Amino acid sequence: MAHSVEQRAITAEAAHAAVAAAVVKAGELGIRINAAVTDASGVLTAFLRMPGAFLHSVDIAIDKAYTAAGFGFATSQWAGVLQGDEALRLGMPVRPRNVVFGGGLPLREGGRLIGGIGVSGGSAEEDEICARAAITALGLDA
Repeated sequence: MAHSVEQRAITAEAAHAAVAAAVVKAGELGIRINAAVTDASGVLTAFLRMPGAFLHSVDIAIDKAYTAAGFGFATSQWAGVLQGDEALRLGMPVRPRNVVFGGGLPLREGGRLIGGIGVSGGSAEEDEICARAAITALGLDA
């Protein structure tokens, strides 16, 4: 009987390419962002801050990536998840590092979770556009 499981993780090169692609998209949108990528365990693997991006968005971007990797779905989906459950609605938003608004996406390769990306600095919608641009640039699945 095996006592371990195999887990895939985003490469350092791909993580750096992802944050760079998110920043390029932000430039096209005329916003300044912080972009973070974590491995599938939520550990930071790459980070990039545009000059002039909000200081508090540093931690928010990292936490969006952490949340997306940890739960395996977009942070923008939390509104729907929380809607039908009073206990979740009260408890999950106050959990340390859990982000319940848009801008964090899981990173999947061939359907397997390999990490998360979080973007912060624009609106939740703009942040998610930048995160999706990174996923598209790498040819990954969300």
